[in-house]
Amino acid sequence: MEKLSKVFGRRSHQALEMRRSGKSKAEVESSTGSTIGVYDATFEVYPGEIFVIIGLSGSGKSTLLRLLNRLIEPTEGEVYLDGEYISRMPMKQIREIRRRKMGMVFQHFGLLPNRTVLQNIVFGLEVQGTPTAERNRKGEEAVEMVGLHGQSDKQITELSGGMQQRVGLARALATEQEILLMDEPFSALDPLIRRDMQNLFLDIQGEIQRTVVFITHDLDEALMLGHRVAIMKDGEIVQIGTPEDILTDPADEYVQRFIEDVDYTKVRLVETVMVEPKEIAYDGEGPRVVLRRMKRAGLSTIFVVDKDRHLVGLAEVEEVARLAEREEQSLGEAIDASVTSVKCGTSLRKILPMFAESNAPVAVTNEENRLEGVVVRGSLIAGLSAGMELSEEEPGVEGEPSLEAGREEVR
Repeated sequence: MEKLSKVFGRRSHQALEMRRSGKSKAEVESSTGSTIGVYDATFEVYPGEIFVIIGLSGSGKSTLLRLLNRLIEPTEGEVYLDGEYISRMPMKQIREIRRRKMGMVFQHFGLLPNRTVLQNIVFGLEVQGTPTAERNRKGEEAVEMVGLHGQSDKQITELSGGMQQRVGLARALATEQEILLMDEPFSALDPLIRRDMQNLFLDIQGEIQRTVVFITHDLDEALMLGHRVAIMKDGEIVQIGTPEDILTDPADEYVQRFIEDVDYTKVRLVETVMVEPKEIAYDGEGPRVVLRRMKRAGLSTIFVVDKDRHLVGLAEVEEVARLAEREEQSLGEAIDASVTSVKCGTSLRKILPMFAESNAPVAVTNEENRLEGVVVRGSLIAGLSAGMELSEEEPGVEGEPSLEAGREEVR
């Protein structure tokens, strides 16, 4: 979208001119009697991205969402979809886009109480004219996707609030629309169910890679879900960036106040604190070679990978030394395959308990289980310290901390 604005009231263009001249939103509204819902919004949403818009009540976020599919007509500006002007299309074409390409999910899903779970889920497909057999197949796939196995024939009234939310999400997914506009879909849920729905949504999004514009007033939710986040105030977007960008470089005092109570452990990811392992071992190497490498680097443990750098396990120096003394040719008996590891994208909050239970480093792997880095106690503490950033000059950042700089961190 480009320079998109919406004014409610008769003197809309005068209100925009006053706003452009430097008058505040309150001054404009007092003078013209018109309300500026959205002012001069410009941004692009990338395919497969979760783009989150956040703001306080009255900031314009829900109005902005409805401008995207023309549930509300813009006063000025353009909305583009695949190079076409949505803002200039005839309404018949807009309705077809809503049916086929751009779905909307509201806070209250509007489930039909006289229908079963499956009948509710396939309702959008009925509207699209999908044949019965095909829509039931897609509906059952969506049932499984949201964890409602065995619930297809139940009436909506038989389900709990959280399960009803899953039905609503399944209905949005079943239509296979490329774009989902989601207006605070989880805000009515209690905190535990809400967290479950957020995690479920992220799991599903990881598989289907829809393009999502997500509205929320909850900053923790925005920073957890969003690839990028737009913060709105008085109808304007005041900052767009990744969650890390917004936390580390707030655009102004308003954003600074907005984020001051954020729990950083929920938002910061392991990538921000992981370091390159100082040394690694390959599972085809012999104990003497690996032991020599560990002694030279001052390591008490070493991660073991295969020839493609897939994580195999962790070996302790005592076990490697024992195999070397016995003149064994294989490292196998020293490798602990139950090594603690997490995937890239894991929040720091999830790895904190791992360090409470053990001093051992935590491996960070990608989706193919390739070793990307390690988190040690020292780098974790530094990453959680306000205003502190790891630099390449600090001891141990080149790899795991040296034995002299922090023996405890690598044990």
